[in-house]
Amino acid sequence: MNEKKRELFRNLAKFYPPKGSLRLLEVGCGSGANFEHYPTGCKITCIDPNPHFKNYLEKSMAKNDHLVYDSFVVASGENLQAVEDNSVDVVVCTLVLCSVKDTPKVLQEAKRVLRPGGAFFFLEHVVSDPSTWTYFFQHVLQPFWYYFGDGCETTRATWKHIEAAGFSDLQLRHIQAPLFFMIKPHIVGYAVK
Repeated sequence: MNEKKRELFRNLAKFYPPKGSLRLLEVGCGSGANFEHYPTGCKITCIDPNPHFKNYLEKSMAKNDHLVYDSFVVASGENLQAVEDNSVDVVVCTLVLCSVKDTPKVLQEAKRVLRPGGAFFFLEHVVSDPSTWTYFFQHVLQPFWYYFGDGCETTRATWKHIEAAGFSDLQLRHIQAPLFFMIKPHIVGYAVK
């Protein structure tokens, strides 16, 4: 998915503030797999509910010294209270909304912390079209997938939540990722506050 990420994150340049560097908040940062795609000088705040990712994250930051590491906050996407209102230019969420407990709440929190004119960037796998075999197998295998996939759900129509979140502009595409059939259907894009 590196090419899809490169293509998506090229759009980050549109959201630089008039003065200073890009302030980016990554929700569900994991081990920092997106860092290589962020622009030089970008100031990053990392949010993840798993405190054990901090060691991996520090290794990833050392490899990506073109970035400025602000902080690592142990929190869920539904509760970004450690981040001030209107304080970031971009919120990034990739392959996270499939496992959060409350997608609309995560989107509400992302909007709250974004400055006016800032953007929410996403790349998420979603439920397939109901007329496909993939859709059928996503639903049949979901209980097993959830258990072995650490709470990941393949049956979410995440785009509906993003469309309903009240962003001023939405750039969203449905794509087929070069991945296992259960998680081939993806959405990619950004939404402007």
